[in-house]
Amino acid sequence: MASTASADQIGATPALRRLYVIRFVFAAAWAVLLLVSGSDLTVGAKLLLFLYPVFDVAAAVVDARSARVGGPVKGLYANIAVSSLAAVGIAVAGTSGVADVLRVWGAWAVVSGLVQLLVGVARRPMGGQWAMIVSGGISVLAGATFIRSASQDDPALTTLAGYATLGGIFFLVSAFRLSRSARRG
Repeated sequence: MASTASADQIGATPALRRLYVIRFVFAAAWAVLLLVSGSDLTVGAKLLLFLYPVFDVAAAVVDARSARVGGPVKGLYANIAVSSLAAVGIAVAGTSGVADVLRVWGAWAVVSGLVQLLVGVARRPMGGQWAMIVSGGISVLAGATFIRSASQDDPALTTLAGYATLGGIFFLVSAFRLSRSARRG
């Protein structure tokens, strides 16, 4: 059974598409910078780790403003709260070591992945959301992996670069899918 997107959702599509492309670019650049900085908790690495959830907060605020008309704003507000807490948690964990950073990042990935999955499901009528739904599910699994890897002898921050890259690719795929959905609508 096909569902149709409302006029409000179609109007929000260009803003969402732009936001998804920006999120891809940020994630790709962030991943490269993290790989270059290595697995040590240098000042630069700590700043990068803090900036990722801060950027997620900013993106969710922009998304919530464009979705306010009829979109899943409650889920976006939940994401803002979770990512804000993650930024603080990562800043604090950065003083303790890589393992603690991975634990906080993992918990954030699990919760924000669930939120992303639910927002994607709520946005299905607008099209282009299957990648967000899959990405949310993968985020939950990746988060559990980060928490588990924190207990290894030599946990590595560079694994987060792969997570960011994959998430960015899913945002790019959704941007393309939204373009196709908008042309059909």
